[in-house]
Amino acid sequence: MDASHPGPRRLGLAAVLLASAAAAATAQTTGTVEGVVVDADGTPLPGVTVTVTGPGVRQERITQSDGAYASTGLSAGDYVVTATLLGFETAESPVSLGAGATENVRLVLHVVRLLETVTVVAEEPRTFARNIVSQPMLLQQSKITNVTSVVDNLPGVSVQEGDSYGFDDWSANVAMRGFQVTINDVQIGTTIDGFPNGTSDYWSGAKANRFVDPMNLGGVEVSQGTADIASRSVEALGGTFNYLTDDPADERTYTASMTLGEYQGQRFFMRVDTGPIFGGNTRAWIAATRQGATDWMEGSALNEREHVAMKLVSSQGRVDLTSYISYDNIHEDVYQRLYSDSDFRANPRWDRLIGDWPGVPYLNQFYRRGWQTRRSNTFGYLKADWSFGEELSLSLAGYFHRNRGRGDWLPPYIVDITDDGGGAESELFGGSTVRGGSQLGLIRFVGPDGAAVAPVPGCTSSFLFNYYGPGGPEVDPACHPGATAVQSYRHSHYGKDRVGVTLDQEWLTTIGNTGSKLRAGIWYEDSKRDLGRDWHQILDPVINFQWHATPYWHQYQWEFPQSVMMLYAEETLYAGRFTLAGGLKKYLVDVSREDQFLVDPNLTVDSDSSLLLSGGVTYETPVEGLDLFAGYAENFRAIGSTLLEVPGRSLAALEPETASNIDVGLQYSAERLALSATGYVIDFDNRIFYLGPQTPAGPNYLIPGGGAYFNAGGIETNGVELSATVQMPHQLSLYTAYTLNNSEYVGSGDALVDANQNIMPGTDVTGVPDRLWVVSLDRSGPLSAGISAKYTSARRVSLVADWTTDDYWLMDAYVVFSGEVLSDLLRSTTFELVANNLFDEAYLSAITENAAWLGASRSVSMTVTFSF
Repeated sequence: MDASHPGPRRLGLAAVLLASAAAAATAQTTGTVEGVVVDADGTPLPGVTVTVTGPGVRQERITQSDGAYASTGLSAGDYVVTATLLGFETAESPVSLGAGATENVRLVLHVVRLLETVTVVAEEPRTFARNIVSQPMLLQQSKITNVTSVVDNLPGVSVQEGDSYGFDDWSANVAMRGFQVTINDVQIGTTIDGFPNGTSDYWSGAKANRFVDPMNLGGVEVSQGTADIASRSVEALGGTFNYLTDDPADERTYTASMTLGEYQGQRFFMRVDTGPIFGGNTRAWIAATRQGATDWMEGSALNEREHVAMKLVSSQGRVDLTSYISYDNIHEDVYQRLYSDSDFRANPRWDRLIGDWPGVPYLNQFYRRGWQTRRSNTFGYLKADWSFGEELSLSLAGYFHRNRGRGDWLPPYIVDITDDGGGAESELFGGSTVRGGSQLGLIRFVGPDGAAVAPVPGCTSSFLFNYYGPGGPEVDPACHPGATAVQSYRHSHYGKDRVGVTLDQEWLTTIGNTGSKLRAGIWYEDSKRDLGRDWHQILDPVINFQWHATPYWHQYQWEFPQSVMMLYAEETLYAGRFTLAGGLKKYLVDVSREDQFLVDPNLTVDSDSSLLLSGGVTYETPVEGLDLFAGYAENFRAIGSTLLEVPGRSLAALEPETASNIDVGLQYSAERLALSATGYVIDFDNRIFYLGPQTPAGPNYLIPGGGAYFNAGGIETNGVELSATVQMPHQLSLYTAYTLNNSEYVGSGDALVDANQNIMPGTDVTGVPDRLWVVSLDRSGPLSAGISAKYTSARRVSLVADWTTDDYWLMDAYVVFSGEVLSDLLRSTTFELVANNLFDEAYLSAITENAAWLGASRSVSMTVTFSF
């Protein structure tokens, strides 16, 4: 072989050497950016999209289960590392990379303050399972809405509101696993940062929207069934909603937003985050909101709300302090219910209230602005958390709450309280008030001498209003020639004052090779609820509804003192892949009625619970990210003060209500996929109901002269809740949740009693859908968009008629883009466009008392937010 011509073997060797040299050169000139993404508590976050951007380079990586990422093969230069995850604020960090170097970039994601990306915790039996579901579909809620709406897309939860922006508490219901919150009945507890809201019914409480503004919301913990043993609520038969206020930002930030929407919707919001103050250990924010709208039907309502809040967190050595205070003031003109399916079919866009004053008392009562509510709500707390090493921690807190309200109505008559012997009616003289007493009759028209007059004999009325039907000759001015119509404006006054303290301790230790956590605590609250009603004469019902400042009748005035003490203890053991928990809880509740007019005797009711058990187990399977859990809890609802409002009704045989809950399920979390499945069985068999003295219930019940309350029957519920979140490329996510629920009434065992209550054992619970399905497709980033659809199956409306709603789909859509898409000068600006009920579906929403409210028509709103 000629040595001057290399053979194939030598050529191959040369090629290998050249390739090795090139690889070595490349390795010396390219570098790596790596690191970890964590939340504000330092917990690694899987599934985060990390983008490394530089001159002509864009690499996208997804963090692993430990939150780690790595971007390799990068040339020397300047880069920007960006981390995005739905439900969190985007974080970015610049980095300079040298030739052949490795740079470590740690990114911290904070839960975003805005409503659209609140982190929602669902199915959280604490030691049994914890499933955190980011809800990008919350962008589909208008900024004018209230915080109750944010849980609507969770499995098993149905939020029904009659107003487009959730202004009207009168027409708002929540259903979860067969239990409900309505204007009269509260079977689901509500807490604010773990502190009780003092009930959510319309007459004696306040919903979460009176404590927290959507843009100050940090998250919602939803405990369905097997709730946290430390939950502070005396009405949590079916679980608890815990609304969390947002923590102050790490840096000084100014946020302002303006929202404009249909139906004269408007909202102005301002918040200032101080960043570190007082030596750097303290942070705070203060925020203010003003918003308003009218009704979506004929635009006559006047709805206004003002909200101011402040929060402070401070670390002082071993003690962490947290305080929060909020004030909320609202004026809302309410919607009214429909009482038949035929009314809905006749016009599904009108609740039969009117926007113009007719000038005739029988028709005046349907004037929307006369159906109004005014409420103010002040709430605050101070909490101190001590840490004594890693083994022992202690939390001590105090809180207060003051609630005042008034609900108005326009009865088409004056109540005859004083026997005037056929002369001029003293109720019309003005300037004096009758305290207490009972009605002698109704005064609708008076003659020139001021005495009540009857309709002309044989007169036939032409009045026909399709809400209450024909009024008859007694309400028709044509049947009272020469007489003057009279009318009342009735005010119901509500008030509540509460103060309370909480004390919790947690002790961590080991027992052999087993970890142990002992939790114990106590909650005490002292409260007083006020309830009164007075009647004012409308000065001239032909012109308007201006009323006499001095009521002619103060019908009643009661106070309802209540004391609550709750004690609990829970032991949790961590043994290998198993976590086992068991606990005990007991409530000591006393509620009283005190008549301020000294007419009815005082009454005190003992509403103590039995010893309530809870327990559960979680198994961490060998399959990474897959956990199995099972839990049991006995939930409790105390006897409420509303049951004491009617004197003469006996409560001697009454016990507080309880429900047993069993949950079994699994949770799976991987890099791009999260799954949850829960099966549940709930037994509620001591429901409180009332029997009047004239019912044919037979000798099984000794019914006193004013009737009595009893425990009998209840609700049986079973079902399955499924949810899945899929993270897809290009910052897309798909979320779906499906609920199959069966909630049926359980009879009392006495057919006559059931008939009196209009209960047929085995029939569906009114207002509760048996199927819910949510699908949402969303894209995050500087230009975000999404669309969601929710299916609600037919629901039973009435116990006394064969009336079932139609099933329906509601679709919402949104577009959100950062100002940087338009110009670098607008980097701190965000624009949002939201459409609710996109296809303008007509449907029935909230259901209560054999009636239903209309669901809101399509609404569109736009928000501009500035942050700097």
